[in-house]
Amino acid sequence: MHAPRHSWLPQLVVAPSFVLGFLFIYGLMAWNGLLSISASRLLPNYEIVGFAQYAALWESERFRVALTNMAVFGTLFIGGAMGIGLLLAVLLDQKIRAEGVLRTVYLYPMAISFIVTGTAWKWMLNPGLGLERLVQQWGFESFTFDWLVNPDKAIYCVAIAGVWQSAGFVMALFLAGLRGIDDSILKAAQVDGASLPRIYWRIVIPSLRPVFFSTLMVVSHLAIKSFDLVMALTAGGPGFATDLPATFMYAMAFSRGQIGLGAASATVMLATIAAIVVPYLYSELRAKR
Repeated sequence: MHAPRHSWLPQLVVAPSFVLGFLFIYGLMAWNGLLSISASRLLPNYEIVGFAQYAALWESERFRVALTNMAVFGTLFIGGAMGIGLLLAVLLDQKIRAEGVLRTVYLYPMAISFIVTGTAWKWMLNPGLGLERLVQQWGFESFTFDWLVNPDKAIYCVAIAGVWQSAGFVMALFLAGLRGIDDSILKAAQVDGASLPRIYWRIVIPSLRPVFFSTLMVVSHLAIKSFDLVMALTAGGPGFATDLPATFMYAMAFSRGQIGLGAASATVMLATIAAIVVPYLYSELRAKR
């Protein structure tokens, strides 16, 4: 007896996109892994050299700088976006006037690309054109803000621009979580005499634990794969002072003719993302069971 058409037709319709997606995502991941253990340089070379590319990667001073920058940028970007986003969500949750306008204003930066964000902040932080020049024209001639061209501080400019763009998106996630909390719980706490800050600190924020984890996953993913923001704002400079693993991978694979080394750095990035995402997915699936 043949199965009814409605039982296999949806699978048939979805199958081509599923197969193509599987090949182009996981197939290219596998190919990248193969290149990372090969002798590839300017062009792919399938001579297997084992972990020689990874050894060269860890010996590279530029890659070590990229990892250090990733730690600094990731901490500031994730912490800043989540902290400011939560604060904005709590403020908007007070049913203030013009909430819709403010919510749009806060969300607007996420609607533009990181290229536009990087370019705009590059103008604002340029010592000869932006903030420093403006304040000096106001009469404060001794004022300086040259972080963008300072190798020791340029990475903080990248973090500032990243937080500015992502805080509104984080706010939207937290605000959705706040609006999902039962008002009766808050009213009961108010009847018991609890102050509003104490209610948020002891009841509301702990209730947002699932939102915290979901937001952390999204923002961490954005931090690890950050590329266009850095290229537009600093291009990895001065020198390679603001290199991140993503910009290092691009420079090695497409500018320096070191495809194997670039593939090895991409594999390290993939492993880092997997180390964050896989435990989270496992805990979520286990909780549902």
